[in-house]
Formats: sequence, structure tokens, C-alpha cells
Amino acid sequence: MTFDIMLPFYGRFDHFQVAVESVLAQSHRDIRLVVVDDVYPDTAPGEWVQSLGDDRVEYHRNAQNLGVSRNYLHCVDLMRSPFSMLMGGDDVMLPGFVERVLELAARFPDVDVIQTGVTVIGGEGEPSNPLADRVKTLLRPRGAKPAQLRGEPLATSLARANWTYFPSLVWRVETIRRIGFRADLDVVQDIAMLLEIARTGGSLVLDDDVHFRYRRHSSSVSATTAVSGARFDQERQVFDEAAAAFEAQGWGRAASAASRRMTSRLNAISQLPLALRAGDAAGRSSLLRHAFG
Repeated sequence: MTFDIMLPFYGRFDHFQVAVESVLAQSHRDIRLVVVDDVYPDTAPGEWVQSLGDDRVEYHRNAQNLGVSRNYLHCVDLMRSPFSMLMGGDDVMLPGFVERVLELAARFPDVDVIQTGVTVIGGEGEPSNPLADRVKTLLRPRGAKPAQLRGEPLATSLARANWTYFPSLVWRVETIRRIGFRADLDVVQDIAMLLEIARTGGSLVLDDDVHFRYRRHSSSVSATTAVSGARFDQERQVFDEAAAAFEAQGWGRAASAASRRMTSRLNAISQLPLALRAGDAAGRSSLLRHAFG
């Protein structure tokens, strides 16, 4: 089975090279890598990937900068295989990743999302285990793996803490096209999609086998929007909407977890020292509002 890997790109050339090379080194060779360049000012990354001469690679450069959300939507439009992903241009796929997710898709034929095991690296590829990832590990569902999660238990668990890693998630294309990634969100499209999949009866398969390295660094979109508070404004919107939807559905535990959004509040508190050091008054106000509002 051909497996599509969408790689929306706007970032460091060296990280991009490592990401692309990791995809092309997969043990499952029947892949289609689609690089979607969102008009990155430096044309060298695009020129490099086109020079590889690998017929499994497609390169698209947008006519104009779409921004994160609209570029994700464009990537979804380009997907052809039953399952696909939106890989980060700074992450690393270990050689057995595609082989493992296809095994899981065959074992759980009605799955909508697959999350393999993930390790975290820093900006230069060094092992990393910051507070956010220690919390993810602590609150990740326990028990034998792989495990298929669904319904209110899945929604409640994700509302308490988003223990997934968006760039490593493998999605059933039919499902994400039906629900649609939200164009009004820049950095929390993943949790909005996951909560809606859970609410509408979908399932997630969680695996412990590590096949992906997620790069966490200070210049990522996730990191910069956290310090400014923009990330948490969006998280609050998503969780408030989810709480209302879960309440209407009769899912009291999920509604309560989404309303409390406890780990999201704690994460905002952890960003306050950075906002204070940066002298970002607006960011500080936004973080305080999210944490204590």
C-alpha cells in the first residue's frame, strides 16, 4: 500500500534535510512524499529536494504564502492514500515508522488516528525531556499497547492533557476531510480535530513502540505562540466549545475536563517567566487570563 507523507515546509534548511532524508530511509519503500513549500524566502531547500531525483518525492511551492492553517488544508487536498500525515519539517521519522503504522491500520481496520511511540529531541538533535513532555508521559493512557481508544474515555483523556504529537499522527483521510481542519486555528488544529473525532464516534490507536522523533525548540510555531499567549487563546476557545458540545451529548466527565482544561492552564503558568523576561505585557496578560480566568 502506498502511504502519503505530507510535509508542509517553512523553516530551517538543515532540519528540513534531516526530515526528508528520514522519510526516504523508510523500510517500507512504497511511499509518496509531498513537500508543500509555503513560499519560504530561501529557495535553496526546494532546489535541494528537487535535485534528489527520487520519483517518490513531489515538490510544490505555493503561489502565495497561505499560513499554517490554510497550508494544512491544501496538504489534505493533495492526499491520495487512505491514511496520511502532516509531518513537521523539523522532525525525524525512524526507519520502521511507515511499516508499523500500516501494521496497526490493518490490525484495527476502523481506526481514525494512529499515534506511535515518540521521543523528543532539541534544536540540534540532542535528547530532550522538558516539563511539557514529562507531563504528556505522565498523563498518557496506561495499559497494554497497542490499544484502541474511543468515546467519552478518549475525549476525557485528551481534554485533561493532549498527550499526542501532531506531526507524528497518522490520520484516516476520509475522516479528516469529513470533519475538516479549522482554518481559524494556527496551532491547535490537532486537539480540535481529535476531540471532534472522539465526540463523533471515531477511535485512536495508541502504540508504545517508538518510531518518531519530535523536535522541540524555541523557534517553533508552537513555542513562540505559547509565550505570546496566542496559543492559549485558541486552546481556551477550543476547550470551551468542546465542553458545550460534550455537555449537550451527555458526556459529563468529558465536559468537566474540557471546562477545567487543567494542564492547559498549568502550561500557561509555566510560560509566564519567559513572557516576563521578554517584556511582553500583552503575552503576560493573555497567559494570566488563560491560567486564572
